[in-house]
Amino acid sequence: MCGGVPVVSADTVGSEAGGATASSEVVVKRGHRGPAVRSIQRKLGIPADGVFGPQTERAVRRFQRRNGLVADGIVGPITRGALGLEPFSRSSVRRSGRTVTVPRILRLIAECESGGNPRAVSPGGQYRGKYQFSVPTWRGLGGTGDPADAPEWRQDQLALKLYRQSGTAPWPNCP
Repeated sequence: MCGGVPVVSADTVGSEAGGATASSEVVVKRGHRGPAVRSIQRKLGIPADGVFGPQTERAVRRFQRRNGLVADGIVGPITRGALGLEPFSRSSVRRSGRTVTVPRILRLIAECESGGNPRAVSPGGQYRGKYQFSVPTWRGLGGTGDPADAPEWRQDQLALKLYRQSGTAPWPNCP
């Protein structure tokens, strides 16, 4: 870690004469936010909201596979270069304020329910957010406002609470 942002620790990118090295390059990954993330999203042709969430990670992996790179979903110096982007400054990336460790089953449920999209809304508008909460369920768990407008970490937090209370029963069509 360097200034709160992880950096690559391998592969020299610069010259022996003191050029930049990969160890000084900013790496951008899931959970990061800011202008660097928006640049990546624009290059990938996805909505540029500046939040490196599941949709951005999937798009990065897809890009990496199509370009013969290691499909790890992380934008380090090799992927950044393949995208045609200049190195990112540390100030262009910040970590999300809060994170929640989500068990694998909830990641599968989110993928099934919304494709992992925290802004998803069902066709009829009844189910909202990454886990497709109904508004009454969301409020019963302590949520406020529209689940699809809530930060992803809050959706994860309340989905975990619901899962601990009821198991997978609230998501009968998903694993």
